Amino acid sequence: MLGYRNLIVLLTLALLMPGDLLAQQGNGVESLRQTSKAFAAVARKVSPSVVLIQVERETEAMQMSPFGIPFGNGGGDNFPFGDDFFRRFFGDRLPDSPRFNAPGKKPQQGKQRSVVGQGSGFVFAANNNKTYILTNNHVIEGNDKISVKFLDGREFEAKIKGTDPKSDIAVIEIEASDLPVVQIGDYAQLEVGEWVVAIGNPFGLSHTLTVGVVSAKGRTSLGINDYEDFIQTDAAINPGNSGGPLVNLDGEVIGMNTAIFSRSGGYMGIGFAIPINLAARIANQLIEKGEVERGYLGIMIQPLTSDLAKSFDLKNDKGILIAQVTKNSPADKAGLKAGDVIVNYQGRPMSDTGDFRNQVALAQPGSKVEFDIIRDGKQRSISVKVDKLSDHKLAAQESSQASEKLGLVVQTITADLAKQLGIKAGKGVIVTEVAPGSVATMAGISPGSVILEVNRKAVNTAAEFNQAVKSSTNNKVLLLVRDDDVSRYVVLSWR
Repeated sequence: MLGYRNLIVLLTLALLMPGDLLAQQGNGVESLRQTSKAFAAVARKVSPSVVLIQVERETEAMQMSPFGIPFGNGGGDNFPFGDDFFRRFFGDRLPDSPRFNAPGKKPQQGKQRSVVGQGSGFVFAANNNKTYILTNNHVIEGNDKISVKFLDGREFEAKIKGTDPKSDIAVIEIEASDLPVVQIGDYAQLEVGEWVVAIGNPFGLSHTLTVGVVSAKGRTSLGINDYEDFIQTDAAINPGNSGGPLVNLDGEVIGMNTAIFSRSGGYMGIGFAIPINLAARIANQLIEKGEVERGYLGIMIQPLTSDLAKSFDLKNDKGILIAQVTKNSPADKAGLKAGDVIVNYQGRPMSDTGDFRNQVALAQPGSKVEFDIIRDGKQRSISVKVDKLSDHKLAAQESSQASEKLGLVVQTITADLAKQLGIKAGKGVIVTEVAPGSVATMAGISPGSVILEVNRKAVNTAAEFNQAVKSSTNNKVLLLVRDDDVSRYVVLSWR
C-alpha cells in the first residue's frame, strides 16, 4: 500500500514538473521580451534627434603608387600608428588619408578634390529658429562644408557655432525649428553595470542602435583629449559613431560617443563617451559665447605614489601632490606651495589628477574654491580665487611621473653657465652627466635637468647636493627636478 502511494506521488510530480518548468521558461521569455521592448522604446524616442553628419573639404591631390595600399591591408600590424591606439571616428574614409589607386588611374598633381568624412550628432538645443547639434570637434574640424541628415530624410546645411578642441566637443547650427531635442540625463546617477544604448551612423549606416553596459566611469589620463572623464562601455561603436549619443533605458542622453580602443581600427568591446554633464556645460558656453572659459590656478601636480607619501611622512597615498606653483598665479597668491598635498577640493576627496584638472577647468573664473591640504604633517584649509585660463596656461598641469634609481653628476650653476643655458644662477644645480642604466636614467633625469631640492631642502651648489645625498637614510632620496620650466618630485632609491 505504501509503495502504491509513493508511486502515485511520483507520477503526480512527474506530471506537474514539466508544467512548472514551462511556466518558468515562459516568465523568462516574457522578461526578455520586456527588455527588448525597452530598447525599442529608446530607439523610437531618441533616433529622430540623431543626425548623420557628412563633411567635405578641398585638398591637393596626391601622386600615388598604383601597386599597393599605403596603410597595408587594414590590419593592426600594418597600421603606421602602432597596435594600441585610440582611433577617432571619421567613418570609412579618413580625411588626409591617401587612398589606393587602381593601375592606370593616376591623379594629376595639384588637382583639387573633395574629401568626404562622416560622423554622428544629436539635437542638443533649439532657439529662435536655430537648432544646435552636439558632436565631436574631430568630426567637423577643418572642413569646408557640413551637412546633416535626419531619420525622416530631411537634410540641412550646417555651420559651426563653436568648437573646443581641448575636450573634443563642438556645436553646429542649422536654420530649422520644430526638431526634436534630446532629453538630458543625470550622469551622476549612472552606475557601472547599467544598460546603455549607442545610436549613430557607423560606416555610414544611418541610425544604427547597439546595446551594452557601462563597464567603468571616470576614465582619465588616457591621452585622447586634454580634459578627460570618460564613460567606458561595451556597447558596439565603430567609425562613424563619433558624436552620437549614449543613452540610458529612459531615453535620456548620458554621454557622447567619442573614441574606441582598438588594435584593428574596429570594435573590440571598449568604447569611450564624454559624460553629458561635461559636454552640456561646454556646449552651453559655445552656444552663448562661441568659446569656453576655464578656470586657472597655476600649479603643477603629480600623482602621490606610495614612495612619495613615505618621503613626505604621510600615512597613506590618498591625495595629489603639488610639484610646482607658478609665481604670481592665483595659487601662489593664496599661499599654496610645492610639496603641499591636496586631499580635498570643494569638499570632495581627491586622488585622481585627471579628475582634479577637470574640476579646476570647470570652475568659473572669478569664483573662489576651497582646498584641504597637508603641509608638514598638518592639515589646513586654503581658499583660492580662480583666474581665467589662457592658451599658454594649463588649469592644473599634470607632471610626468618618474621611475626610481640614482647615478649622476651635477654642477653649480655659475653666472656664465646660467646665461649660456638660459636658466637662473644660484638656484639649484644642473645635471651634467647621467650614467646609462642608472637610477637617474630610469627616473627620466637627463643632462640639462635642474635639481632644486634634495629631501625638501634647497640645494644651490654641487657640494650642497652631494652632502644632502650622502646624508640621506635608507638609500633613498627625494628630489625636486625641473625640466623646461616644469617641476616634478622624484624618489630615487639604490642598493
